[in-house]
Order: sequence, then C-alpha cells, then structure tokens
Amino acid sequence: MKKSKSKKSLLYAVIGLGRFGFALAESLAKKGSEVIVIDKDRQKINAAAEFTKSAFLVEELTVENLREVGIADADVAVVCIGSKLDVSVLTTMNLIKLGVPKVISKATSTEQGEILKLLGAEVVYPEHDMAIRLAARLASPNVIEYISLSDEIDIAEIKLTKKAHGKTVLELNVRRNFGLNIIAITAGGKMTTDILPDTVLEQENTVTVIGKTVNVKKFEEYLG
Repeated sequence: MKKSKSKKSLLYAVIGLGRFGFALAESLAKKGSEVIVIDKDRQKINAAAEFTKSAFLVEELTVENLREVGIADADVAVVCIGSKLDVSVLTTMNLIKLGVPKVISKATSTEQGEILKLLGAEVVYPEHDMAIRLAARLASPNVIEYISLSDEIDIAEIKLTKKAHGKTVLELNVRRNFGLNIIAITAGGKMTTDILPDTVLEQENTVTVIGKTVNVKKFEEYLG
C-alpha cells in the first residue's frame, strides 16, 4: 500500500546519474526533499550517498527491481537516461506501470519526446532548452535570463536602460504598452515580487516579465 505523505514531504526518484540527473538529485536534496537515486555506476552511487540515504546500485531497471528499491512510493520520478532510447522508454513504461503519479522523462530528440509523451510522461529537453536560453542572452544584451514556456509565451529577466530610469511601474506600464506582466523586480541584488504602481525604476535594475515572445522582443527593442 502506498504510504500517505503530506504535501510538504513529497518523495522524488531520479533514475540515471549523468550530469543532469546528479545535479537534479543533489539540488532536490539540498532543498530538504527526500530523494531516491538509481544508477548502475557504483562510483556515482557512492557520490550520491553523500546527500541521500536512498542511493541504489541497480543494473536492470525492471519493474521488480524498481519496486524493490521503493520507487512505487515516489510521488515524482524523473528518468534522466536520454541517450539510450530503449532504456528510457522501458523505464518510463515501468514507472507508469508501478503507478508513480508523475513521471518526467528526459529526451534528446523530438522523436524520442513524442514516444515518451504517448506513454504518459512529461518530457523535458535540457540541452535544447539551455541552447534556447543561451541564444536569447547572446542575441539580446539586456536579457539576463530567459525561459520559454511554450512556442508563444516566455519569461525573461531584462536589464533596464536609461529609457526606464526614474519612471514608476505605472508610467512604464508594460502591460498596456507591450502586453507584458512584471512578476519581479531586482534592485541592488535583491529580488521582490511586491510590485506597486508607484515603485520607481532605475537604470541597471532588472525586471522579470511574462508574455508573448513577440511582445518581449518589442520591450527589449524599446529599451535599446
């Protein structure tokens, strides 16, 4: 029977300790989450044992082996085996068979991603997403950070220029002028989400906005 857990004590499972998987598992553990990690490399398991007590050396990712190490009790399982299509697909299938509520699988190609989606997994493309973020930063000098939520919607952290200096949030009015919403402002290295209409903006502050890709671009062009 699946263990009952509070919303604050989700159990995560990370299968595959490559660079992406190891960083994910370590970051979750550092945030206080309970994490099960699995890999067939003893050296990686020994390294993971530094941040979790549930690090398991598993050669074959069968339903039986996954159940034995407690994966069936996980709330979220992340398959970080993008380079091996057959293993990625079979592991994803086995996690779904075990009844894991949320299965996230790493993909390295669109074709692989489509297969994983058909199985019922949520798909992530770490290398692809990182390339998009880097391209956005290189192409737009004022962009500090960039996340694409879909083909049309982006979140971007943008450094302000003299065009915005001294203006209040209401005066800049990015919602009316650019169709964007400000979700955070960073000033002096401190980020806040408590944004008031009379908040005064300064050059070198950054604003984090969300909206359509084309509108983010218009705002960047306005800032110059």
